[in-house]
Amino acid sequence: MKKTIIITTMALCFSIVAVNAKTITENTNNTNVEYVFKVNSFCVSIAKGDLETVKKLIDRGADVNEKSNGMTPAMYAAKFNRTDILKLLIAKGANLKAKSAKKMTALKYAELHGAKDAAAIIKEAILKSKKKK
Repeated sequence: MKKTIIITTMALCFSIVAVNAKTITENTNNTNVEYVFKVNSFCVSIAKGDLETVKKLIDRGADVNEKSNGMTPAMYAAKFNRTDILKLLIAKGANLKAKSAKKMTALKYAELHGAKDAAAIIKEAILKSKKKK
């Protein structure tokens, strides 16, 4: 009988403690992570499709083969299917065989992002350059 009373008393104490317990849901993870992508204004203009700004930057001496964040301007134009800008870059001497930091060409970026028009322009430009040789 003593055992039963002791066990019942202990069970009652645990149930009272469990009922009065408060759950703390404070988030102690205050880590701020900031990703920095350094893309030059030339490539940003290409990604946005701002043809006039791209023309002005080329006229002011922007390098059509200078990489920004590991990609050439032609890769940005191909990735975002900016066909008018891509044609301009090719006319100004963009290297379509250059590889990005991820070892991909402008054609690969066009194919990867479903930019069929850009891919067709690049394929045509590559064929024309092979015929000239």
